Amino acid sequence: MPSNAEAAEIFRNIGDLLDVLGERFKPEAYRRAARSIDSLTEDLGRIAARDELDTIPGVGEAIAEKIREYLATGHLAYYDRLKKEVPPGVAEIMRLPGLGPKTARRFWVELGIEGPAELEAAIAAGRLDSVKGFGPRKIELIRDALAAARATPGRSARLPIETAYPLAERIVRALRERSARDRAEIAGSFRRRRETVGDLDILVTSDESEKVFDAFSLPEIGEVKMRGPTKETCVLTNGLQVDLRVVEPKEFGAALLYFTGSKDHNVHLRTIAKDRGLKINEYGIFRGDERLGGATEEEVYAALGLAWVPPELRENRGEVEAAAKGPLPPLVDAPDLRGDLHVHLPPSAGTAEVDRLLADARRRDLAYVGVVIAGFDAEGHPWTLGSPALRRIVALGDGNPRVLPCVETTPEGKVPLTPGGTPEYAIARAGPSEESRGSDGAKGPPVRVVAHLSGDGDAGGRAGLAIARAAKAAIEVGPGTERFDSNWARVARESGTALSVPTGLGAPPDDPLGPIALGFARRSGAGAADVVNAGSPSAREARKRRSTSSR
Repeated sequence: MPSNAEAAEIFRNIGDLLDVLGERFKPEAYRRAARSIDSLTEDLGRIAARDELDTIPGVGEAIAEKIREYLATGHLAYYDRLKKEVPPGVAEIMRLPGLGPKTARRFWVELGIEGPAELEAAIAAGRLDSVKGFGPRKIELIRDALAAARATPGRSARLPIETAYPLAERIVRALRERSARDRAEIAGSFRRRRETVGDLDILVTSDESEKVFDAFSLPEIGEVKMRGPTKETCVLTNGLQVDLRVVEPKEFGAALLYFTGSKDHNVHLRTIAKDRGLKINEYGIFRGDERLGGATEEEVYAALGLAWVPPELRENRGEVEAAAKGPLPPLVDAPDLRGDLHVHLPPSAGTAEVDRLLADARRRDLAYVGVVIAGFDAEGHPWTLGSPALRRIVALGDGNPRVLPCVETTPEGKVPLTPGGTPEYAIARAGPSEESRGSDGAKGPPVRVVAHLSGDGDAGGRAGLAIARAAKAAIEVGPGTERFDSNWARVARESGTALSVPTGLGAPPDDPLGPIALGFARRSGAGAADVVNAGSPSAREARKRRSTSSR
């Protein structure tokens, strides 16, 4: 059955093909429709069945008709026709890193180049040397992109970010510990905290690129596909491609901005630059030959008259226009998180496990921890936390941090028995339909958080949001199928429903739950006021002062 993701990809491709064919205004219309479809939290087929496609931003009558055709047939005649008008090799060129449809069109129209092999031959023959806009560095970049494409045919599928996260962190940690480097950062969709990652772009500043590449030799690397003076491309054992680039310090900010993306955000910035007589690329921002900035992202944005945009918001959804008006409202950040409302211990846990959990909470300077003391397993069987752990939790009361005993309900709202402990609130499970509900406040503790969604993302999301709204509760955001992703988090936030951000408390060091959940909340545009377990930095500092004075 046609999916939202497939439809969005088709419309993105249509925009690129129209660019190659020289259309001026249509490409952005299709890209805008693709962005809107990508951010939907409901299946396109359901929206079409209600005859409400025109309510999707960027979808007018013509595009709505194409969506209906695609949903009915799984194909789009307009797309098929455009693919026939553009030589397949030209389409391959426009997908090379650092190029794009407009550059592919120049090769095709001005030089008669219709494929990667012809482009390589043209570079070898020096045909690009005298072409305006193609200096030695640009040509070297194209040569690297062609070599990488040759080395990695058939790119791997996108991975969930929670799968890529531990690998990415280990790679960067090794680079920071083993190589002579000044900075090492991960860019791309990983930095933007998208739910899936197609590859990893890692940027390093160093005077000794060979030592950086040598430090890159890790067990996770399955095969090195290419190594040049400033770039190495490899494929991890799980199929994820990693591009490691060594850049100069004066170019680091521009390169970080360029390789973080998104493509649409970068296109918008380049349009602004062009309107102001400037040029922006991965090496910096320039007026003619004069470098205006590039060492930091802030320099590049400032040269365009813009405030810095957090990477999680760089999707061309209005963030550039907002940055033109001044600094953007601060997004929720790790120091804002005051506690964790949903933490599990094994049912057999004893007092030692409780004490380790609380020690971790104190290390993170959390004021409270909500510990699940009873719930139901996947088969619906009730369970209760081990009695030594339960007695320890009850005895701690208002300690430092404060321990909040809580329970988890079934999707139907059934509350588990809690012998020896009095829960302060319930965490509701959302079933696959909106008929599921949280606990009845008259029969059990009030619902404070909705989590553990079930059903597909659409049904589980709608059911979870319905429960949260009815109970005036927060909804948990984070990776995996049991929490809200960033799109649903944005829907929740814009409807006035608070988010709950798990911290990863008690998890192993490489566990991605905390940082990814925070990234999803930020990607939704949430500030500290939108997160039920967050507070302002000033409140956190006041809490620190009180804690210090009481010792």
